[in-house]
Amino acid sequence: MRRLIDNSYALIFFMSVYMLLTGCSSFIQPVSSGKAIVGYESHVFQQLMALPPPTEPVVVVVYKFRDQTGQYKTSDTVLQYSTAVTQGATSLLIKALMDAGNGRWFTVLEREGLSNLLNERKIIRQTRKQYGNANGQLPPLPPLLYAPIMLDGGVVAYESNLLSGGMGARYFGAGGFTEFRRDTVTVDLRAVSVKRGTILKTLQTRKTIFSAKLEGGLFRFVDPLRLLEIEAGISSNEAPQMAVREAIEMAVYAMIMEGMKDRLWSFDDPKIGNAILASYLDEKDEKLTANFDAEGRLVHNWEDETHLTEMDEDDLEWW
Repeated sequence: MRRLIDNSYALIFFMSVYMLLTGCSSFIQPVSSGKAIVGYESHVFQQLMALPPPTEPVVVVVYKFRDQTGQYKTSDTVLQYSTAVTQGATSLLIKALMDAGNGRWFTVLEREGLSNLLNERKIIRQTRKQYGNANGQLPPLPPLLYAPIMLDGGVVAYESNLLSGGMGARYFGAGGFTEFRRDTVTVDLRAVSVKRGTILKTLQTRKTIFSAKLEGGLFRFVDPLRLLEIEAGISSNEAPQMAVREAIEMAVYAMIMEGMKDRLWSFDDPKIGNAILASYLDEKDEKLTANFDAEGRLVHNWEDETHLTEMDEDDLEWW
């Protein structure tokens, strides 16, 4: 009889816990779920938005900017069929291009949904032809714009568990431990001349994805027949999509700087462009430029930043 009563109490306890976890999950959330927001600002977003305007906007097209890794999410227990990298990298690249210089740097033409665009223009022409005015004359649709530069590339690498580790301690049944893991995602972006088919510039950017977990617990006998066990933990994972977005935004920023360096385009204000380029070269650790003779001996070197600041106005015209 006593065992039956204990089993009844245990059943009531587990049913109460189940109802609390399922029916009142919104009440016991450790972190509140925020409302939807417009946009997401990465660490590079403000830097990309703050770029001064160019001499004239650069017209570009983007057909596909795909996930080229072919990797799936890793799991130690079950087989995952979800990809490790977002499949919407094309949209992220277009968004970054539109944000560059607060929308003043690039004129992006629609090419990912080109078939839908052509079908819609075909519907417009047929409708105008069928329901035209009395004379049957309506102005034709303006031609589609074409771009001199095509941007191509994709997410070329996703390495997981490049660095992992942790530490913990336990004393008389009480303690905790922490674990961390670091992944990286690599983005390749290249600019292609549509007229000649040559690659004008290509570059790669990498972004670290960091994950951490913290757990603690207590495991102790409160008396010879009763055991107390308490566990708690929390984990924080950086979203891979946000990491891909930040890597793409950095690739767009670097493409602007590299194109300025190779005289593909220029800032409207040469002095501001000169300062931004010098800062970019400093971040790339390209401050030292060396010259060598025919035998490979160092003959002269200088800092790019000093060299740029000493240019006169005539030398800055091409920026």
